[in-house]
Amino acid sequence: MNKTQRRWIMSLLIVFSLLMITACGSKSTSTTKDGKVEFRIGYQVIPNAELLAKATKLFEEKFKGVDVKLHQFEAAVDVNTAMAAGEIDVGLIGSSSVASGVAQNLPNKVIWLHDVIGDNEALVVKKDSGIQSLEDIVGKKIAVSFGSTTHYSLLSALKLKGIDQSKVTILDMKPADMLAAWKQGQIDGGYVWYPTLGEMAKDGNIILTSRDLAKDGVVTADVGIATKDFIDKHPDVLKQYIKILDEAVGTYRSSKDKAADAMKTELNVSKDEAAFFMDQLIWLDAKEQASADYLGTVDKKGSFAKALKDTADFLKTQKAIQSVPDMKAFEDAIDPQFLQQD
Repeated sequence: MNKTQRRWIMSLLIVFSLLMITACGSKSTSTTKDGKVEFRIGYQVIPNAELLAKATKLFEEKFKGVDVKLHQFEAAVDVNTAMAAGEIDVGLIGSSSVASGVAQNLPNKVIWLHDVIGDNEALVVKKDSGIQSLEDIVGKKIAVSFGSTTHYSLLSALKLKGIDQSKVTILDMKPADMLAAWKQGQIDGGYVWYPTLGEMAKDGNIILTSRDLAKDGVVTADVGIATKDFIDKHPDVLKQYIKILDEAVGTYRSSKDKAADAMKTELNVSKDEAAFFMDQLIWLDAKEQASADYLGTVDKKGSFAKALKDTADFLKTQKAIQSVPDMKAFEDAIDPQFLQQD
């Protein structure tokens, strides 16, 4: 059994487990012993508005009559499992995982975009490779982690430029292996994220970033999802949650120095490094997310639904999922009601 087959089987087992957990019920609770609403947030250590809200204690300051519990996760699969088991009410996962979840009919809704992936994922090439633009990678060896957002971004970029992907030698490598191959001169370039991207860029040239692709409609993002049960029972809590995240975006934009100072402890880096890492992502406020370019409105969903379907189509070609539903399923998975701020 090869690596691709093992990964496919593992992904199917994970999804099957999630569906079984959901079908068997959950241990979800929505109130504490003192009558407060319990709100359980599954977060990841990513320099976005949610982590900034945590760092600046906005949740404690702004929530009244709500017992907020913050649970840290390392990967999207763990967030999905915890949500299906009723252990958290909202969570952060990547857009690829959201697309896969919709295809598998998981009952969660997109309520917020924590960040759009920007300069933190990019195609970097050797300075002596002769590559000056994307068209120049024809006939070259380019590494990427198969099934990741970078893989999706690379293939989408080739499609936008009308480049036949079979004319590029695309190699499946994890970041650590990619860096080793880069140092040994075995590849001409790689589409990867920090910190590997930073190491490769020291003697390479960045010719394309995910921020560039986002401008062309190829959007990859870290996404906030909520359980349908919590949406139905506590819409007021979620509206306040989104209001807090929106305020954190405003803090980042108006006082980047203050934001970096608060974020450095969460990221375990220096203040300057915190500022740099925050700037690599695209932070969107609630108004921007409610536009046609992203989540849209209750009456008219935005183009992020298409971005999710495109991602699901890509995942199917990689045998990560077996089928892709129609566009309506992806539109229905988006619930932008909480973006409408008073």
